Amino acid sequence: MTHIRGPVSKLTSGRRVLAAAALTAVAALALTACGTEQNDGGGKAGSAGSSTVSQQPSTERTAAQALFDRFAKACPERGVNSRRPTGASKPDPEEPESIAPGETPPAEPIEPAPPTGPEAELDDRDWCVSAHHEQRVIAALQMLEDPTPTTVRKTLNGLGYTDERIHHLEQGGKGTRFYLDLREDGGRLCQSGVAAGASSDALPCVADAEGPFKVASEVRP
Repeated sequence: MTHIRGPVSKLTSGRRVLAAAALTAVAALALTACGTEQNDGGGKAGSAGSSTVSQQPSTERTAAQALFDRFAKACPERGVNSRRPTGASKPDPEEPESIAPGETPPAEPIEPAPPTGPEAELDDRDWCVSAHHEQRVIAALQMLEDPTPTTVRKTLNGLGYTDERIHHLEQGGKGTRFYLDLREDGGRLCQSGVAAGASSDALPCVADAEGPFKVASEVRP
């Protein structure tokens, strides 16, 4: 039988110290493993979340581009503007001019003033594309009971227009005014819209060809 030499209290205390140290090491390993699992899981969730966020705008832009391409295919080629006169018309010398009694005939024939604004700067393709956008935008805005800037933006987003194409949302009177940037392939087309329930409308306007969106001319007062 082995005899234990030395005080029992010292040996017991030593064993307790070793046991405590072992428990501490085990706990540290467990915490490390747990932390690794949490970090991995959190990392994967964060990656998926950031991937979703980064893909969503791209998806929206793709859908918007598909919309623009569909309208472009339904319209004529760029360059023709039937609203701009090709030359001054000359009066027929054999046809007498109709003059009201008491009026003096003009010394020279009066020529119509050339068109300005959207009629002069937008071609037939722009007007055709604008009509396609106008129909769907007005139809959707007429359904809004409370056309605030928030609801108008949400409606336009639902139609496929991303925030980067929606500008100058401003509420005034009974409706909300806004602009849509419809520039594509060097064009200058935009739309000036008013969301006002049944009185909603959208009219073509002209934007700067390059750079940030800025309206160059419009017919709306």
